[in-house]
Amino acid sequence: MIEKGKISYLELTLIMYITVVGTAILYIPYVTAQHAKRDLWLSPIWGSLSGFLIVIIIVKLSRIFPGKTLIEYCELILGRMIGKIIAFIYLFFLLHDTAIAFREYGEFIGSAFLHKTPLLFIIGSIAISCAIAVHGGIETIGRCAIIFLPIVLAFYIMIYVFLIPELNVKNIFPIMEDGVMPSIKGSLAPHAWLSQFSLMSFLIPLLSKKQKVMKWGMVSLIASVLIMVFINLGNLFLFGGILTNIHFPVFEAARFISIGSFFEHIESIVIAVWILGGFVQLSAFFYMLVLGTSQWLTLPSYKQIVLPIGFLIILFSIWSIPSFEDMIRGMGSTVSFYFLTVQLLIPILLLCIELIRRKLAI
Repeated sequence: MIEKGKISYLELTLIMYITVVGTAILYIPYVTAQHAKRDLWLSPIWGSLSGFLIVIIIVKLSRIFPGKTLIEYCELILGRMIGKIIAFIYLFFLLHDTAIAFREYGEFIGSAFLHKTPLLFIIGSIAISCAIAVHGGIETIGRCAIIFLPIVLAFYIMIYVFLIPELNVKNIFPIMEDGVMPSIKGSLAPHAWLSQFSLMSFLIPLLSKKQKVMKWGMVSLIASVLIMVFINLGNLFLFGGILTNIHFPVFEAARFISIGSFFEHIESIVIAVWILGGFVQLSAFFYMLVLGTSQWLTLPSYKQIVLPIGFLIILFSIWSIPSFEDMIRGMGSTVSFYFLTVQLLIPILLLCIELIRRKLAI
């Protein structure tokens, strides 16, 4: 194994949690509301089905191939040539996915505060800071997750606690007025985001203990679904029907906070705290991409390709997405199908082929 560092169950849980939730709570409520309307809080529950399925599949594959990542057991299952091709497809997707995540953060920071700062400069600054963490290894990212994420989670919960006087529970009614289909249609984006638990494949070999990986994978998944439901409910109670017109509902919710005349306009604090979580999420994406690429190239170390991969991420974040509006529109349609095809279909095919091979070998 190229990486010598080890992480605990808690670090794996927190890294996967922020990898999925970091951008999901920022954009996905708006995307989900376009179809689900007031039933958007149900959509992450339907989306969890993909999450549960992929966690089971990845843990099963990790037990069949202990100490190996998806990039490595592609070749063991499919043979050298086909395995390399499928692994390359997954790595190219991961590069694109990482670039999208960097672009999301860059767009949000630029539109919220740094209006006149070039997007390239914002994304480049984020990439440099993440590259330092990636070069430090998985233990650096794991420690950052333990330190930062409790602060991030507590702060997001407190936003809606402070807004309790402004919340209108009646906005949730009538539940499923048009049946269950709107919430199911709205679950496409949550399905796609929760399928990112396929990235657990890169972290399981790095665990110091592996006996309870299924349990902690499920804990991370359930925590992700619960916070998505909580955020969706909070936004629905606060904004009601106009939620379909708000791109960044959590950020806008923070603008509503006003306690007395001394505690208000805390959106700058929201940005600061959110960047802490974003740093861990983007570093995790960056690290998995670098680790997988070094395994695909059979390099002795991943550290020498950190900067070249970082440069590719910056280029893809600018080139692959024409505009913010196109990015948001794609999240509710083609991008979600793209995520599901790669992150769900490839692991399913790998497991099925391996099980058939083992059955025929008996």
